[in-house]
Amino acid sequence: MTGVIYVVQGILAVAVLLALYRAVLGPSLLDRVLALDVVLAIIGAALVLTMIVNHHTDHLILLVVISLIGFIGSVAVARFITERG
Repeated sequence: MTGVIYVVQGILAVAVLLALYRAVLGPSLLDRVLALDVVLAIIGAALVLTMIVNHHTDHLILLVVISLIGFIGSVAVARFITERG
């Protein structure tokens, strides 16, 4: 079981690195926002993995807050882009 956990952690680490690469070098603002939203989703997945491995729900409120920040941030940028035009 620990082998699976290490593989999933490795996949999440590579995904974060690729998303951060896209956030830094993205050609447009929407690419950067989407990449940072993906980073928040990966952080949420890592928190869920931690909760599964340790058999607890201590990080559940943190997971909800991160999800809300990602959603509100994406909606705010989308509204800004549509108004700018």
